[in-house]
Amino acid sequence: MTSASSDPTTTTSAGSDPTISPGDAKVAVVTGASSGIGEATAKELAAQGFHVVVGARRFDRVSALAREIGGTAVELDITDQSSVDALVAALPRVDVLVNNAGGAKGMASVADAVIDDWTWMWETNVLGTLRITKALLPGLIASGDGLIVTVTSTAALEAYDNGAGYTSAKHAEAVLHRTLRLELLGQPVRLTEVCPGMVETEFSMVRFGGDQARADAVYEGLTPLIADDIAEIIGFVASRPSRVNLDQIVVRPRDQATSRRNIKTG
Repeated sequence: MTSASSDPTTTTSAGSDPTISPGDAKVAVVTGASSGIGEATAKELAAQGFHVVVGARRFDRVSALAREIGGTAVELDITDQSSVDALVAALPRVDVLVNNAGGAKGMASVADAVIDDWTWMWETNVLGTLRITKALLPGLIASGDGLIVTVTSTAALEAYDNGAGYTSAKHAEAVLHRTLRLELLGQPVRLTEVCPGMVETEFSMVRFGGDQARADAVYEGLTPLIADDIAEIIGFVASRPSRVNLDQIVVRPRDQATSRRNIKTG
């Protein structure tokens, strides 16, 4: 890990040799920070005084965010080991990791499963989370008071029709996180899993390949959560004393009871 310099705000693109300069502030790394929950979480943690390293493939978006919050933007692809390694090499320290990057593709049944969609979901949600967590774990332990927040989903708790690719990936990501909670017992690292239900972000746009009308229809007739709702919860987790570990937080909108039942479905 590099030593810090005096400039508190930096941006870096792939292939460069950045210096992340937090000064005396604790460092929080947020993946998938270019929109939605990741972006909102970065703002929340910055407001708490963290130097936030915002990572995503859409570098233009995280660059603008970093300038807004006084953090550092990194072009980060958690499915690419070299991208993860470059981030680790640039970090002077790490105190918080928010595993937010992930997503769903398609709504095919198991019989009609699209293998490429399943591969993308598992590479991003499971192996990507594994790759970045494994890489930052030594630094989180060395901080003396590390925190790992993994944003899974209520899909990590339930199964639903035409969602096996996503639910299986989220179940696996959750088991990874819960296993690490056991393995790190006695180490100075807390682990919290946040399981959101319906949150109106770009999630459905990605799932439906950019079909705006289909994405909008998901939320019609009910009031979903918004990204800030989840970010505020993560901020609360990060502000707890080091003795407090919030193991798992399940949060749904009032209008949703389960992944398959809401006020539209009855």
